[in-house]
Amino acid sequence: MPVSLDNLLVVGISSRALFDLEAEETIFRTQGLEAYRKHQIDNENEILKLGSGFALVRALLKLNVLVHNQRFVEVVIMSRNSSETSMRIFNSIRHYDLDITRAVLSGGAPLAPYLHAFNVSLFLSLHEDDVQAAINSGVASALLYQKPDNAFEELDQIRIAFDGDAVIFSDESELIYQTQGIEAFENHERENALKPLPEGPFARLLKALSYIQNNFKSADGRSAPIRTALVTARSSPAHERVIRTLRAWNVAIDETFFMGGVGKSDVLAAFKPHIFFDDQPGHCDRAAPLVQTGRVPLKTLLEQGRLTK
Repeated sequence: MPVSLDNLLVVGISSRALFDLEAEETIFRTQGLEAYRKHQIDNENEILKLGSGFALVRALLKLNVLVHNQRFVEVVIMSRNSSETSMRIFNSIRHYDLDITRAVLSGGAPLAPYLHAFNVSLFLSLHEDDVQAAINSGVASALLYQKPDNAFEELDQIRIAFDGDAVIFSDESELIYQTQGIEAFENHERENALKPLPEGPFARLLKALSYIQNNFKSADGRSAPIRTALVTARSSPAHERVIRTLRAWNVAIDETFFMGGVGKSDVLAAFKPHIFFDDQPGHCDRAAPLVQTGRVPLKTLLEQGRLTK
């Protein structure tokens, strides 16, 4: 009987996000595929250094060893490498003792068509085209920034921070703010305070983390070592709709920060997340030197003969 991934938090991560392959990427871009192929085969026993997504993946996989006979997380390597050039990746996975057994090696083809086949809940990559295609297909996805200096600091908890609009929630309200201004945005949120916000691309991931928190029973009775934070530019009166939406979803966020336009970086540095997800390049640029950051692109749709974002 086939193994089902339906009830697991499945993270798809590119090999370049899990490991530091920047030198190899430069070889590919400047010297071509054949030079890249030769380099990887000649160095397949050289262990790769850690990449931007490594700390989060390692932390999530630890959940599986804390509960007897129950898995919560599955990680799938998703790479445009061919099987011929992938041995170095698998050797590095084994070296770091990562419980990763599944892989998509597309041989240069796009990765997005395979995300739903593996029930991927979160896709992380350093290739913008793959991330954009994943978002367009309805999968929570983020373009990782290069890791900050403290990226591999050991923490007792898995810590994940989210922006609100266009990340956890849809971009419906944010578009009103961008096109009509703050007053129209606040009036809209006040008038719709009792109406839950539509789900954004990361709503499913947040709900999956909440499910793990609620159903985690370790051998020694500890609760799930997961802590989430919402760090949003919203403030009163736009706070009420957020609180009521999370209540309607039956999701509890551990820490919530209504920043009201104040910069997010200091709060994020204090929270110390394994990763912070935001859709705004400016917020990401300021956060990236302090905490591991992933930018969430807006979904693009061809509607009525025009490209909208």
